[in-house]
Amino acid sequence: MCRGDDASCPDFDEHARQFKGELDAERRSFLKSGFAATSGAAALASGGISLVTPALAQASRDNQPAKRAYHYLPATAETVHWGYFSKTLKPRVEIDSGDFVTIETLTHHAADDLERMVKGDPGAESVYLWTKDKKGVNRRGAGPMDASIHGRGAGEGFGVHIMTGPVYVRGAEPGDILEVRIIDVAPRPCANPDFKGKSFGSNAAAWWGFHYKDLLTEPKPREVITIYEVDTTGSRNWAQAVYNFQWVPQTDPFGVVHKTIDYPGVPVDHAKTKRNYDILKGVRIPIRPHFGTLGLAPKEAEFVDTIPPSYTGGNIDNWRIGKGAIMYYPVAVEGGLLSAGDPHASQGDSELCGTAIECSLTGTFQLVLHKKANLAGTPLEKLDYPMLETQNEWLVHGFSFANYLAELGPSAQSDIYTKSSVDLALRDAFRKMRAFLMTTKGLTEDEAISLMSIAVDFGITQVVDGNWGVHAIIRKDLFAGTV
Repeated sequence: MCRGDDASCPDFDEHARQFKGELDAERRSFLKSGFAATSGAAALASGGISLVTPALAQASRDNQPAKRAYHYLPATAETVHWGYFSKTLKPRVEIDSGDFVTIETLTHHAADDLERMVKGDPGAESVYLWTKDKKGVNRRGAGPMDASIHGRGAGEGFGVHIMTGPVYVRGAEPGDILEVRIIDVAPRPCANPDFKGKSFGSNAAAWWGFHYKDLLTEPKPREVITIYEVDTTGSRNWAQAVYNFQWVPQTDPFGVVHKTIDYPGVPVDHAKTKRNYDILKGVRIPIRPHFGTLGLAPKEAEFVDTIPPSYTGGNIDNWRIGKGAIMYYPVAVEGGLLSAGDPHASQGDSELCGTAIECSLTGTFQLVLHKKANLAGTPLEKLDYPMLETQNEWLVHGFSFANYLAELGPSAQSDIYTKSSVDLALRDAFRKMRAFLMTTKGLTEDEAISLMSIAVDFGITQVVDGNWGVHAIIRKDLFAGTV
């Protein structure tokens, strides 16, 4: 069924009215939330627990229209870009600071089980369309369109995530900070009537995983995909395994053989696989819906692989970037160009085997622009990396290379995969947290170092995204006595 966006549909008018009613109801629902209200972040700031000071919040409100608008961005072959960020992309929606936008995101692993994650879903079907004559989305990655390096396909799979967007924020300029409030996150329901009321995700223990060269049992090496079931209704807060299978060579519709998982969206022919349903019996995996890849377009290159994260965000793969969280990103290009993708139902720190539970999600966001001219003397003044704020914590994100595109030169997008280490990422996280404590909280270097050792938790965000990540977490209530 169309969603009021297909003029050729014989019931277009009815569907358009129905869709508008659904959006209005959803808009009323999330606008009732205290956090989503206009004073949400400002209320946090007034208590001294937000990075946005009351003065900065007021200055940012002064630059917003009197009435906030609501936008909806579906995921279709026309609204997604697959495997790359780009400053040259045409915006799919333009908004003002303070506006709300709901963004549909699709997992790039849905072809692992087309029956459960694509069939019957018009948006997903348009994106995943691939016959011997046509691909719904041709470019998949930041590589050459003629597949002249490996012969995998357009874009060569140098970047794998399906990104919806970009969203252009009016007035955003380099040097500004974009505050992204995640108001809500919901799983995308399976459209196949055989699996009504359920959603599904895929976990690939793949060749890029940390485990791959350290396997114990035969066959070695191997790639194993596990399909998980998620309850769409929300009555269950856990996922359960459905089955797993070992990857076997797959021939895509253009006739290219993929011996490993080396190109996104290759449809898996399960006539060639052996599915094992006797796995993880009785195990319940807590659901932590979040966006693995969320961020702005960098300025350094025209096409940037979505896999390594960097200073404008991207594939950070921190499970805490979910409902109720706030991300702060430095703006590098006009309009910011926010894109969302790589949705996850759940993930552990490190994302050790290469992926999370890759599960399509829909998120509602409020985007607030903080102009460079208003940042002086605030905690956001010198922010040049993606920072996360939750109700109780601040998190800085360290990478092996804080801005690998600038640091590694012309061959950065290939060199990053051979030069990363946890040591480098930890060093970057340490330096960022030290600077945060000294500038934001006014501590001396010695005070900051002592506090980091006894009260800051450093964790491995991921070791599978080219530019490895370490996050540092500090609780806000440590400073309760200073407010």
